[in-house]
Amino acid sequence: MIESITIKKTASYDDVGVQINDLRKINFIYGANGSGKTTISNLIVSQEDSEYKDCEVAWQHDQQLNALVYNKKFRENNFGKGKIEGVFTLGQATKEEIDLIESKQADLKTLKDEGIEKKKVLEKQQGEKDDEEKRFKEASWVNIYKKYENDFKDAFQGSMQKETFKNRLLKESDNEKSYLLELDEIKEKSETIFGETPETISVIKTSSFERLSEIESSDLWGKKIIGKSDVDIALLIQKLNLNDWVNQGRTYLQDDSTCPFCQQPTITDEFKHKLEGYFDESFTESIKQISQFSDEYNLLSNNLINELTQVESNEKDNKSSKLDIDKFSAYLKTLSSQLEANKVMLDNKGKEPSRSIELTSTKEQLKNIEDIIDDANTEIKKHNDIVDNYNAERAELIQCIWKYLIEEFKQDIDDYKKKVAGLQKGVNNLEKDVEEKRKAYVALNNEIKELTKNVTSVQPSVDEINRTLQYYGFFNFEIVPSEYDENHYQIKREDGTLAESTLSEGEITFITFLYFLQLAKGATKKEEISDERVLIVDDPISSLDSNVLFVVSTLLKGIIKDIKNDTGNIRQLIMLTHNVYFHKEVSFIDGRTTKCNKTYYWILRKKDKISSIQSYDMHNPIQTSYELLWQEIRDKDQNSGIAIQNTMRRIIENYFKILGKYGDDELINNFPNKEEQEICRSLICWINDGSHSMADDLFIELQDDSIDKYLKVFKDIFVLTKHEGHYDMMMGIETSVEE
Repeated sequence: MIESITIKKTASYDDVGVQINDLRKINFIYGANGSGKTTISNLIVSQEDSEYKDCEVAWQHDQQLNALVYNKKFRENNFGKGKIEGVFTLGQATKEEIDLIESKQADLKTLKDEGIEKKKVLEKQQGEKDDEEKRFKEASWVNIYKKYENDFKDAFQGSMQKETFKNRLLKESDNEKSYLLELDEIKEKSETIFGETPETISVIKTSSFERLSEIESSDLWGKKIIGKSDVDIALLIQKLNLNDWVNQGRTYLQDDSTCPFCQQPTITDEFKHKLEGYFDESFTESIKQISQFSDEYNLLSNNLINELTQVESNEKDNKSSKLDIDKFSAYLKTLSSQLEANKVMLDNKGKEPSRSIELTSTKEQLKNIEDIIDDANTEIKKHNDIVDNYNAERAELIQCIWKYLIEEFKQDIDDYKKKVAGLQKGVNNLEKDVEEKRKAYVALNNEIKELTKNVTSVQPSVDEINRTLQYYGFFNFEIVPSEYDENHYQIKREDGTLAESTLSEGEITFITFLYFLQLAKGATKKEEISDERVLIVDDPISSLDSNVLFVVSTLLKGIIKDIKNDTGNIRQLIMLTHNVYFHKEVSFIDGRTTKCNKTYYWILRKKDKISSIQSYDMHNPIQTSYELLWQEIRDKDQNSGIAIQNTMRRIIENYFKILGKYGDDELINNFPNKEEQEICRSLICWINDGSHSMADDLFIELQDDSIDKYLKVFKDIFVLTKHEGHYDMMMGIETSVEE
């Protein structure tokens, strides 16, 4: 069933909207045309439309049933295409088959009711478990966290919210590794360990220094690199010490005979051959080795200086540095100077290989730097060992703190675990039961659908509609099966012509409603005829005469009776109407019963273009049209003032003029003086004018003070004609009785 309806931000419903709560099996909503009834019926059948995105239809136990809505849209959808879709009912079934299906449907309802009850118990059990978890969470937060928040804040890191603290407490309660300390000992350790936390320092890493020393100590640098001495030009070159000069100049020799020195054509092939003989392969190999060593030394020295400079920069910024930065910087400066000097000498050796050079050894400076870095790393390791031990001791202390807290709160923890375990066991068992009921329900429902599939027919719906039409005097047309579409039928007149286009509005309304009633009992699909459903009926007597009005109310009262008795597959009815006579007739219970706990009443109103609703519980607010008029007077603050004149006029006419045979002058003359008589005359003119005319293209909002003034005169008419008791009774005013 539908439990509540929330409707807002659509049609005549504002941002606040209305809530229709506590819906029962039978629900009557009375409202004038345009008050918002059809919007409610459209919402229920079209909840997914974007127009109703701010609205909600809440179903009992979150189980949505098939909602079948009768309104203007239903009539258009089913009678606007020239043919009507067939409604399947149990038409071909034998009595035994029907009895079997009904028996299984009763079993299905029992299964559903049992499943709902199991689910209620499950929700209650789960609720108790949730409440116990919430209670324990609050208790542990107040009794433990708040008590020791300042002392053990470091131990509570990562668990400083109620839920996380509760979970940590339960997790630690299963830890058997920690040992128990006294509170004083814990606090003493906490003061030492929970101070400023030391951090691990990275060791200083540098590249190897050995290769630089190897290059510096090579014999190549002291060796004079000259040409071959047994060539005849060697004596002159070596005597004049021109070895390096000639070596550089020969690189400028061209293919022609021009001398690179004197620029004269003196170079012969024989002379070229002698130069090549002087600067032999041994000379060339030595020159190549000098170049390779020089390049490697330059690269290694540059990389080393960059690396050590980066170490210097990092350690200067490091507050926890263990490096003797002053010594390191001095050694680095000296090393840098030595390396630069060596690079100059290497460059000269490359230009003048016949010279003997001696490189400055950087071995001592490299050893000094290496030693100072090693000393720093030794101190870093000591520091890191302390940090590692600190972390272990800190972790151990935290475990001891939790152990102490758990021992202090042990009884509550044990009680909580035991209770929650029992509740969880119950939840698991109930979930299993609910699932078994669900599976049994699905299986039985499928069995019923299979049984009904072969014993259903469209014809009984046709016969039932035709019988009802003839019984209530509609002899000039009937429902017949369609000649062209299987499981569809059409409306034909006695002469065989199709009648859809020639039916009156009242005839269409009546036959549509009869079709709706058949659809409520059956379905357009065979497998759906046994499905439970909810009916929403919106003004089914529009365009009907008074005789048919009673027919419709009688048919609906039969459905209402079945719903109250849990007979059939209709579980709920929501009736919306603007017709007071129909409302009075369809809501009539019997001559003795005035209210029923399965029935609920509302009145829907629209004031200032905004819809609102008022609940009347089990009390039917509409008994007669005369009482409804007084209801409008009593609820004047909730209604638009535009109808107040017509309401007062109809009351005065019904009570004084029709029943009491009073004329206007007789009512006016009951007032004691001329001034009050004129006021009464003004009231009568005002209510006659307001109820019989309307200003063209103009809406005039009545002032509240004018309405109140005339309502006082309206009351005075009853008082001065000695009918004050009737006024009090209709207005619901209790009068005291004099003793």
